[in-house]
Amino acid sequence: MTDLTGLRLSYTRAELRRTALHANPLQQFQAWLQEALEAGLREPYALSLATADAKGRPSVRTVLLRGAGEEGLTFYTNFESHKGRDLGANPQAELLFHWAEHERQVRAYGPVTRVPDDEADAYFHARPRESQLAAHASDPQSAPIASREALEAAFANLHARYPGETPVPRPAFWGGFRVQVQEWEFWQGRANRLHDRFRYTRAGGDWRITRLMP
Repeated sequence: MTDLTGLRLSYTRAELRRTALHANPLQQFQAWLQEALEAGLREPYALSLATADAKGRPSVRTVLLRGAGEEGLTFYTNFESHKGRDLGANPQAELLFHWAEHERQVRAYGPVTRVPDDEADAYFHARPRESQLAAHASDPQSAPIASREALEAAFANLHARYPGETPVPRPAFWGGFRVQVQEWEFWQGRANRLHDRFRYTRAGGDWRITRLMP
């Protein structure tokens, strides 16, 4: 294997100054995400979701952001999946967005609640039909399965159960989670590892902004 100890980049694309930050971290996040979308970055709405079970064992995986508003950051999943069980026992999470081409990262931490059923229904039925069927076929998500053929057979059976344009119901075990962010961190890579980092924390009804050591 290649020796990894000598591999590194120097980040020189941009800087992040306190005077350039939005007072509201959601607006700062939305601005960075919009820049990434307009630049054509691959899936800039993908994020690493970190959870922990009731005993504190951590787990992390990639999910897709499906909403970013004042109510929080939203993603969807199977409630019986590993992450769903973690969040049922320990309803808090941290999210990490990494936009390598822009040499940026955003972290967001907070308690997690479920999305209302009507909102989950609307999103489920806005998904491609194949994705709706897949949500049923992959239950319980994260559980062992005998083979790829078994998964594809389950998917085929669902096609037969809901032929043509027959509506596919949202399964009760599938829905959304929303992170109500209490702490944000914005990271801009800089040369010589002297990165710019700013943390937003709640201060009453406002946000306190603190520069952090790199």
